[in-house]
Amino acid sequence: MPRPFKPRRVSSMPQFTYFKPTGIPMPLLDEVVLTVDEVEALRLKDLEKLEQHECAARMNIAQSTLQRILVSAREKVSRALIEGKALRIHGGPFALEGEPVCPRRYRRGRGHQVADPAGEESSESSSDEQSD
Repeated sequence: MPRPFKPRRVSSMPQFTYFKPTGIPMPLLDEVVLTVDEVEALRLKDLEKLEQHECAARMNIAQSTLQRILVSAREKVSRALIEGKALRIHGGPFALEGEPVCPRRYRRGRGHQVADPAGEESSESSSDEQSD
C-alpha cells in the first residue's frame, strides 16, 4: 500500500480560483489545474521572498518536496500563460493553518469518492460496486 499523502500547511485559501485569457469562450479553452499547496509555495517563495528552507518549514514539508512543488507550479503557470490555457486553482493535499489534521481524511483509494478534474465523482475501487 502506498504511503498516504501528508497534508501541506497553507495559511489561507486563495481569494481567486480561476484565470482565463480574455476574448476566448470557455468551451474552447483547455484548463490547467494548479493545486492550493502549489499556490502557497509560489506565494511564500516568489511574493514573500523567503528562502526554500523557510518556506518548507512554514508548509511543514521537506525542502526537496518544496522544490518539486515549485517546479510543478511554475511549469503549470508557464504553460497556461504561453499556450493561452485557463488556470484553475483547486484541490491538493493541504490543511489550513490552525485546522486539526486527520490523516485518514487524506487517504486515497479503497473505494473513497474522489473528484476528477472534470468535477465528476468516481469510485477508485470496483470492490464497492453492488451486484444485483
